[in-house]
Amino acid sequence: MTTSDLPQTAEPATASGSEFEREPVPAGALKGFSSFWGMYAGEHTAGTEFMIGPLFVAWGANAFDLIVGLLLGNLLAVLCWRFLTAEIATHERLTLYYQLEKICGRGLVTLYNFFNGVLFCFLAGAMVTVSATAVGVPFGDTIKMPQFTDTMPTGVAWVLACVVIGLAMTVVAVRGYSVVARVGHISAPWMFLVFVACGFVMLGKLHTTDLWSLLQPAEAGPAKVGFWGIVCFSWFCNSAMHLGMSDLSVLRFARKPGYGWASAVGMFLGHYVAWICAALLLVYWVREKGVDPMTGMAPGPMVYDAVGWTGLICVVIAGWTTANPTIYRAGLAFQGMFPAMSRTLATVIAGVVCTVASVFPAFAMKLLDFVGIYGTILAPVGAVIAVDFFLARRLGIPRYPAEASGSTFNLAVFLAWSISVAVAMGVLYWQPSIHSFFLPLPTWLACGGLYIMFSKFMR
Repeated sequence: MTTSDLPQTAEPATASGSEFEREPVPAGALKGFSSFWGMYAGEHTAGTEFMIGPLFVAWGANAFDLIVGLLLGNLLAVLCWRFLTAEIATHERLTLYYQLEKICGRGLVTLYNFFNGVLFCFLAGAMVTVSATAVGVPFGDTIKMPQFTDTMPTGVAWVLACVVIGLAMTVVAVRGYSVVARVGHISAPWMFLVFVACGFVMLGKLHTTDLWSLLQPAEAGPAKVGFWGIVCFSWFCNSAMHLGMSDLSVLRFARKPGYGWASAVGMFLGHYVAWICAALLLVYWVREKGVDPMTGMAPGPMVYDAVGWTGLICVVIAGWTTANPTIYRAGLAFQGMFPAMSRTLATVIAGVVCTVASVFPAFAMKLLDFVGIYGTILAPVGAVIAVDFFLARRLGIPRYPAEASGSTFNLAVFLAWSISVAVAMGVLYWQPSIHSFFLPLPTWLACGGLYIMFSKFMR
């Protein structure tokens, strides 16, 4: 962290504490650009990237799907961060949870915060799971590694490894955003180099540099993703952060909206280069060692085989830098449910839930499906914030309606959110061939449209 990232003036203590959970971030607490590129690079060059790349291979994605589809999808995600999330964050400078409270009322935002916090804990748990696959390698058969098909804990030793890692990550998240950003800032360049090293080592072991021929489908599996599946997954795997506005909570510290471009570092180094390098790990194990692509391998052993102990350390740190801000966000969500609760206690609760979730490999091994579902549930509420900020005055809808009326439950928001999500979940249930990561955008648009309609007719 540079000196430009540090507060330039001392701020008096506030009732809400140094994280400004229930007030706009003051000018003296704003942070420089490097804090955000470091956080995004660290968060999105992550342990889960070692999981997602191989899952693409298992699901039968080909070279064009990966090379071109990831390019387009990640570009669309960056544009959402820059022109939606960052614009609102730097104007209002409020957490997602407090801003929703002013729109939805305390009663409804408490319900939303529950879903938000729990789902973020499950996501952070997947990151702990990936890190645990690295910690388990030195112990050999003592810790049984999960495969793509595993959903339950693989043994007592596995549970202990997850608990130790989860609690360590919670300690960092408790320290607040400044420490979370610093960890990502320091770790990101080195982690990216390890991903690239894995890719080059695999190319050497496979005796070719022809990515186009290597990244061809493995044996056809039951759930193939094509070009548009890759585009939508890479666009919406973080839809809760950009379309869903969760990153209001971190971008509120940015000095100007242009800092939203910092997300490109995470998207194109982490979600582009790192995913392709990680995919090559499983390509090698399938072609040279006869591993069934649908069963797969845990990330830890594959990375250790490629770059040794450096790789194992990278898997642990990569999971760490991603889980930290995710636990931080979950803690803010739980604090939003109970404003009198300290952020420290709320973050500890989030860390405990995350740690419990991490012992179940299902969240990591079914990651492609899970991130689509959590985005479909959480992202639509971001459409309500977007309507309130960009369109409310033009359409004759009051801004911050719950705050203006003193309401504790905005029925228009509840109906828009619940109807749009219920329809999306119905589509998933009745049409299982449709992947969950296709649904965040139509659900987001539907929720925004319904909110406008209900707001105008229920006044």
